[in-house]
Amino acid sequence: MKSSKSSILFQNKSLLILLSCRMSTAFGFQMLAVVIGWQMYALTKSTMFLGLVGLAQFLPMLLFTLVSGHLADKYNRKFIIFISQIIEASAVLFLALGSYEHWLNKEMILILSFIFGAANSFQGPSMQSLLPNVVSKEIFPKAVALSSSAFEIAVIIGPSLGGILYAFGSYAVYFIIGCLFLLSATLIHFVSVAKRPVVEKKRARSMKDLFAGIAYIKSRPAILGAISLDLFAVLLGGATALLPVYASTILKIGPVGLGVLRSAPSVGALVVSVFLARRPLRKHVGHKMFAAVICFGMATIVFALSKSFGLSMVALFFLGASDIVSVVIRSTFIQIQTPDELRGRVSSVNQLFIGTSNQLGEFESGLTASLFGTENAVLIGGIGTIVIALIWMKLFPSLLRIDNLDHDS
Repeated sequence: MKSSKSSILFQNKSLLILLSCRMSTAFGFQMLAVVIGWQMYALTKSTMFLGLVGLAQFLPMLLFTLVSGHLADKYNRKFIIFISQIIEASAVLFLALGSYEHWLNKEMILILSFIFGAANSFQGPSMQSLLPNVVSKEIFPKAVALSSSAFEIAVIIGPSLGGILYAFGSYAVYFIIGCLFLLSATLIHFVSVAKRPVVEKKRARSMKDLFAGIAYIKSRPAILGAISLDLFAVLLGGATALLPVYASTILKIGPVGLGVLRSAPSVGALVVSVFLARRPLRKHVGHKMFAAVICFGMATIVFALSKSFGLSMVALFFLGASDIVSVVIRSTFIQIQTPDELRGRVSSVNQLFIGTSNQLGEFESGLTASLFGTENAVLIGGIGTIVIALIWMKLFPSLLRIDNLDHDS
């Protein structure tokens, strides 16, 4: 039975095309982050401008969250993805031209970073909401795990590939990234999706309709708990933001060692996501999710106290492995429990929470490190993650009691 379900998964051409589209986009963004960072620092020699690049990509997510989710629920999701990819491709090819002609400056990079963030804020909810329309409910957990595997491959290979290709010039990398976005824009047309349920149309759109995703999340304690758990766990457990300090002053392993450290969480996540694609979690998923978050916190504590490169690698491996267990459970549960007509708006709120936790997590880690020292900052984050998990068990008992991913929240 398991093998037949796996074969059905890989025989689904639309799923494979959608995953190829996601992977192409992920590779593009991973390479883009590296090249834009390097080029901005080469132009300015300022860490402040590196932070402004991240801020420029985050602000559109904050501004357009409700609108992007609303559009994903009301209009053709494939078309929204296509338009977003075309905008991203155009922007990155503009970067390629500016780099080749040597007229690109820091202001243009910030403006284009904002455009990337805006396009991605519209693309994200539609892309996330499309997967349940491509596979059946029975094999959806496997599809989520497989999608996570594809993403982790991009996270592992993309930055290194971008760095290697940068030797041929920033414009060359930008050109390749533009081709990847155009490939995604082309592939999305070949994804066949199930017909979305017909929902009675209202005569007039209201603010209540725009905030329907937030209202739905508030009405479902388990979904609210799952989304907020991700926010606070990542916000506190942001050890990866301080990896450069560990590599240079604590472990003394240099830039090559830093690259290896950065890859360790993604390797752990990839290994576990491949396993989950073959053997999805069936029972006691609520308990397993909280156990994974607690393991994430424990791995963070071990990394904080480690003075050994080998032990640090093992800690980061388990950090990524435990994180992906929690991610797959939360992503699957939220998508399955959300009606299709609300998936875009719920996904947009979820995307905002994830983006907020990543961005603010880096800020929190830097601020705590400046106040208490690097090792103490990571240690506090690991302990805080465990405390949050324990508190959330009490605040959201319905999330803890989930036995399987079809559980009614």
